[in-house]
Amino acid sequence: MKIRVMRLALPLVAALGLSACAGLNDTQQRTATGALGGGVVGGVIGSFSGNAGLGALLGAGVGGAGGYLYDQSQQSRGYDRGGRGYDRGYDRRRY
Repeated sequence: MKIRVMRLALPLVAALGLSACAGLNDTQQRTATGALGGGVVGGVIGSFSGNAGLGALLGAGVGGAGGYLYDQSQQSRGYDRGGRGYDRGYDRRRY
């Protein structure tokens, strides 16, 4: 019975998690992507030492900070999320 409930709950949780990302701005998307990637890599590395949860937690923190810093770097250079320079003669409203 418990396995049956888990098989139904996991796809539902995954779908809800992905649908929550729809209305995010560029900074939030980059930070969340960094945290997700860092959490996965941290969990894998932490599993080798026997503590995947701590590795995932630390990886998510570092990845989120890295995603935020990357976003700030892109904004200071004048790029939008598509890599187009909106302060270099492009009209941002068109994209």
